[in-house]
Amino acid sequence: MRKLIRKHLPDHAAVRKNRWLAPFAGTLLHPRLWHLNRHSAAGAVAAGMFCGLIPGPFQMLGAAVCALTFRVNLPLALLTTLYTNPFTIVPLYVVAFELGKLALGGGGTFVAPPDPGDEGAVAWIEALTAWMAQLGRPLVAGLLLLATLLAFAGYVVVRLLWRRHSVRAWHARKAARQAA
Repeated sequence: MRKLIRKHLPDHAAVRKNRWLAPFAGTLLHPRLWHLNRHSAAGAVAAGMFCGLIPGPFQMLGAAVCALTFRVNLPLALLTTLYTNPFTIVPLYVVAFELGKLALGGGGTFVAPPDPGDEGAVAWIEALTAWMAQLGRPLVAGLLLLATLLAFAGYVVVRLLWRRHSVRAWHARKAARQAA
C-alpha cells in the first residue's frame, strides 16, 4: 500500500530544492511529515477530509496546519482536500445545511442564493448578506458536524483498507514460503 501511495506523492527532496519553501525547511522537512505508514496516512486523510470543507483556497492551508500540528503525512493531507471541487461543493454544503438544521432542531428549507439581477450591485450584496445570515447557524453547525463525520469515516476506512492489504500480503508471503 505504501508503494502505491508513494509513487503519486512528492518526496521531501523536492521540498528541499523548492526556493519558495526554503524558509520553512526546518518545519516542513520533519521526518514524520513525510513518513508513510498506517497511522500517518489515516491521520492525513482525516485532516484532509476535515479541512476540505473550509471555504475557498484555505483548505490546503488548513490541511497543512493540521498535518504540522498532528505530525501526519503532509502531501497526503493536502491531496485529500481535493475531494471538494466545483461539482461536489454545493451538494456537500446542502447536506451540511440539512445536517445542521437537524442538529439544531430548526425548520426552514435551503434557499438558492439570490441572482445578481438588474437592481444593482449594492442591492444584490444586501440580498446576499441576508441570504447568508438566514443560513448562518445551521450551515456552520452542519459544516462542523459533516467535517467531523467525514474525517472519522476517512480515518476508519484508511485504517481498515491498510489492515486488509497488510493481512493479504502476510498471507501471500506465508503461502510463498510454504510453496518453496
